[in-house]
Amino acid sequence: MSYHPGLIISFAIIVAVMLLLDLGVFNRKSHAVSNKEAAIWSAVWISLSMAFSGVIYYFTDFEKFTQFQSAYWIEKALSVDNLFVFILVFSFFKVPKELHHKVLFWGIIGALVFRAVFIFSGVGLINLTYLPDMNLFGKQISVNLVLLAFGIFLIYAGIKSGFGDDDEDENKDFTKSAGARLVYRFFKVSRNFDGDKFFTVENGIRLATPLLVVVGVIEFTDLLFAVDSIPAIFAIAPDDPMILYTSNIFAILGLRALYFLLANFIHMFSYLKYGLAIILTFIGIKMVITPFYHISSPVSLSVVGGVLIMAVVISVALAPKKEEKEKPVNTFKD
Repeated sequence: MSYHPGLIISFAIIVAVMLLLDLGVFNRKSHAVSNKEAAIWSAVWISLSMAFSGVIYYFTDFEKFTQFQSAYWIEKALSVDNLFVFILVFSFFKVPKELHHKVLFWGIIGALVFRAVFIFSGVGLINLTYLPDMNLFGKQISVNLVLLAFGIFLIYAGIKSGFGDDDEDENKDFTKSAGARLVYRFFKVSRNFDGDKFFTVENGIRLATPLLVVVGVIEFTDLLFAVDSIPAIFAIAPDDPMILYTSNIFAILGLRALYFLLANFIHMFSYLKYGLAIILTFIGIKMVITPFYHISSPVSLSVVGGVLIMAVVISVALAPKKEEKEKPVNTFKD
C-alpha cells in the first residue's frame, strides 16, 4: 500500500529531531535519570505516538489507525518483559546509573536498523508463502505458511512465558551472552569503566571498556526479544510494513524512559508476566484461525489493552512492600 508523502516525512522528522534533542541537548552529559524526568519523557513519547496515530487516521482511515494502535501497544506490552532483563544486565555488570541512558540510546539505534530488516523482509517473505486458495467445509480459505508457523510459535511462547521459571534470567551469566562474546572476540576488555567511554587506554594499550560489552549484550537481547515481538505484530497488518515499522519504532523509542520508571518500581509488576503470556497466546490463536475467522483490529486492540490494564492493576494491588531478592553480582571475563 502506498502512503501519502506527508505521513512518511512526518515520521522521519519526528524520529530524527527527537533523537538529536535527546543525545545532543537534554542528555549531552551523562547523568542518572530521576523518576520525574523519566515520567515526563514517557508522557512525551506516548503523546507523540498517539499524535502520529492521528496523522495516520488523517491520511488513511480508521482501520489503519486501529492497526497502528494495536501494533504499538502489543510492542509496548511485550517490551516490558525485555526491560526486566535490561535491569538484570545493568545490575550484573554493575553499570553506574548515570551510564544507563547512553547504553539504552545505542540499543535504540541498533533496534532502528534491525527492526527495519526484520519487518520489511518478513512482509516480503509472507507475500511469497501463501498457499493456493482451497475449499474447506464449503468455505474458500487462504493459508499462509509463515503466519501459521508464527501463530503456533506464539502460542507456545505464551504458554512457556506464563509457566516459565522466574529465576532463569536472574541466575544467568551475561558474560556468556553472544553479544558479550562478540566483543571479547575482537577486543581486549578492561575491568574498569572509564566514564561513558567505550574505549580506554591502559599502560599504552587500547582496550574496550565494560560499557561496550554491556551494549553488545543489550543489542543481542533485543534481537532475541524481536523473535517474539515481530511475529506478534505481523498478526495485525501482515502486508503493511509502514504501519508495523512506525508503530514498532515509536514503542521502542519510549522504552528508555519507561525503563527508568520500572527500575525503581519493578517489585510492583510481579503479575505482569501472566498478562503478557495471555497477550502472546491470544495473538498466536488469532494468526492460526485467520484463514477461517478474522478478528478485527479494534477487537484485538480491546483485548490487548484490557489484558494489559488488568495485569497492571492486579500487580499494583498485590505488590509486595519491598523487593525480596538481591540482584546478581558482577562477574567479568578474564
